[in-house]
Amino acid sequence: MNDMNKVGIVGYGITPFTKDDKKIESILLDSAKELFKNNQKINRDDIDAVLVSTNNNSKYLSPILSEMAGIQPKIAHTIESLCNSGTNSIVSAYSYIASGLADMILITGAERYDSPGQILEWDNSRGEYKHPIFWASIFTKSYKREFSISDEQLAIVSVKNHKQAKENPNALSKKTYTVDDVINSKKLTEDLRLLNCSRPCTGSASIILASEDKAKQLTDKPIWVTGIGQKTTSAGFTKNNSFSSMESTKLAGQTALKMANKNSKDIDVAEIHDAFSVCEPMALESLGFSVEGRGMDMINELHDTNNFKINPRGGLIGSGHPLGATGIAQTIEITQQLQSNAGKRQVDNPKVGLVHNMSAAATSSTVLVLET
Repeated sequence: MNDMNKVGIVGYGITPFTKDDKKIESILLDSAKELFKNNQKINRDDIDAVLVSTNNNSKYLSPILSEMAGIQPKIAHTIESLCNSGTNSIVSAYSYIASGLADMILITGAERYDSPGQILEWDNSRGEYKHPIFWASIFTKSYKREFSISDEQLAIVSVKNHKQAKENPNALSKKTYTVDDVINSKKLTEDLRLLNCSRPCTGSASIILASEDKAKQLTDKPIWVTGIGQKTTSAGFTKNNSFSSMESTKLAGQTALKMANKNSKDIDVAEIHDAFSVCEPMALESLGFSVEGRGMDMINELHDTNNFKINPRGGLIGSGHPLGATGIAQTIEITQQLQSNAGKRQVDNPKVGLVHNMSAAATSSTVLVLET
């Protein structure tokens, strides 16, 4: 990687994820205010661009946030890509800085609990089954069948992530659950229970990216974005090659790791997009953390040893899933981990972290590699 183009994370702010009924403009401002409160060195006049990540994208929100936050940027716009809008926004900000179009960029993601972005109305191949629980149910059935995985085994994903979310003060979930609790929770489809699912919620997360010179002026602990991978295979989920692996995740992960000159064994801590229980083992396998069909072995071992390496903040299942904020919240978590600033969730001395964010049955995926 060319050092001239290094891009670093220099500040962040995040609000608790809730079921609050607030206007999207207010939700956006909440985490931006938190960011500026936590990073007094950042001068709003130095912010060249403001990018907003949300699926509630019909309201000129980036200029509105800019005005409310006291910023007059050269570039201001909204980015929407369903559940991986947040990391897409970070990639856009990285590109502006690496190209020299901007020196410092505020990225803010937010969503309400009733976000319109959960259902892909366009995909008629889904028939009436447009809600995400239906693709998740197909993934779950396919994965269980192919690798002889039981409902009880998959339930460990939810048990682990709710346990880890208990150490995250911003998480939606405040409870821990047993395997029996997961299995006995409300049945949504033949293969999916309520506690196998992440939950929509109200939440906001903000992050600032800066050029190398700017980053070193503003913080003693910049975290560098050293790898980026993005891949879109389709919009309709029936184009997937497999319902038990994630092709877009595999390709995005390979690209990001190659750019960073790393492999999966170098990753000390990772945020994985566990929209549903089955997504965590599938993603771990597609990213090379585990061989195919053995992702649950890794998850079991992490759970049994209380190792927070995967989804330390509780994942989407424990933390909640405000679509536009999720990828940014994941990136903030890895930043905190690499700065040894994650409290009771802290992984032992991590140097390299990974963020995996995806949309709509892994029809598109974004992977980031971050380093100290």
